[in-house]
This record gives sequence, C-alpha cells and structure tokens, in this order.
Amino acid sequence: MAQSSQIQKEALSKVRKSKSGLKKKGVFREYAEAAIIAILLALFIRTFVVQAFKIPSGSMKPTLLVGDHILVNKFLYGIKIPFTNKTLIPISEPKRGDVIVFIYPVDPEKDFIKRVIGLPGDTVRVSGEKVFINGKLYHDEHGFYSKIGSAAAEMGKAGHFGPVTVPKGHLFVMGDNRNHSYDSRFWGFVPLSSVKGKAFIIYWSWPHWNRFLHLVE
Repeated sequence: MAQSSQIQKEALSKVRKSKSGLKKKGVFREYAEAAIIAILLALFIRTFVVQAFKIPSGSMKPTLLVGDHILVNKFLYGIKIPFTNKTLIPISEPKRGDVIVFIYPVDPEKDFIKRVIGLPGDTVRVSGEKVFINGKLYHDEHGFYSKIGSAAAEMGKAGHFGPVTVPKGHLFVMGDNRNHSYDSRFWGFVPLSSVKGKAFIIYWSWPHWNRFLHLVE
C-alpha cells in the first residue's frame, strides 16, 4: 500500500514538472514570436515608410543643424524594391522646395540631404545671391549666405554658375547654407531613382533642445 502511494506521488510530481516545463516553453515562445514580429515590423517601416537620419554637417543651416535627428518619409515618392533604386509603385515626385535625402552620386555609399531647386527640364542659373529658374528670379526664402565658406571660395567671389538645364529624370539640388554646401553646382544632378525620401520632422536634436519635434520646411 505504501509502495503504491509512493508511485502515485512520483507520477504526480512528473506531471507537475511536465506542465511547468510546457508553461515555460510557452512563455518563451510567446516572447520570441513577439520579438520576431517587432523586428520584421521595424524593418518593414524602415524600408518602405520612415527612416531616421542624423545631420553631420552645416550645409543645410539654418534649416537643419549639426546634431539634428530627422525622420524621412520614404513612402511619399513611391515604394521601391528593396536593395535597388527601382520604384515598384510610383506615388509622387519631389517638388521644388522639398528637402530630400538621396544617394550621393559621387559615392553611392553615402547619403546626402539638400533642397530641390531645379526640376526636370528647368534651366537654372546662379548669380551671387540670386537664383534664376527658367530666366525668372526664384523666391529663395530658404537660402542663407554666410560670408565665409568653402563653396564660396571655390566658386569665386561673384558665385556665378550656369545656366544649366536639368535633364529628364534628374533634379538640381542645393544646400540652404549656400556658401558652405557642395551640391549640384559642383557634382551635377541627382537621379530621381536615387532619392530616398523627404525630410519632414526633427524628432531629436543635441544640444538644440528647442528643436524637438520641429517640422522641416
């Protein structure tokens, strides 16, 4: 009788341990599945919807400052095939005045951020602190002209450039800090296929705390 009771206790103990093990495995599986879903969702968002970038230089001052962390809308200009520059589903194209992130034509390993000035077919000319598009003075509300800058030194005191006509499927871009920006005046046009998205908000900035959640215009 005592032996039978002992056997029952051992059997009951094994059942409890088995249930406990299954419970632990179930919890681990739930956490693992949640983590995998979160990673896949983050990759999907980064690839097709929104991507974060950090501003490393002052070429876009005063619109963007060194240390600004921005979000770029990648969905706005269309859905691209991952790891290629081919647009699968076109939605819209960059407009004049958009601040865009694109693959640097000189070095595909780098991303640049500039403002769209010239669209396909436009004729662009720069004379000093004036920009002309198709022969008309462009209302350049974002252009900032510092007295000293590497771009200004290279271009010369007058800063004359052009006229040039933007080819089909390309953009002419410039940094807002015009005298300190290497842009289309130096290395040419940006293919539309190289555009990654439009900057729309500063979500973090160090040490410029007042720029938190500041819209990019």
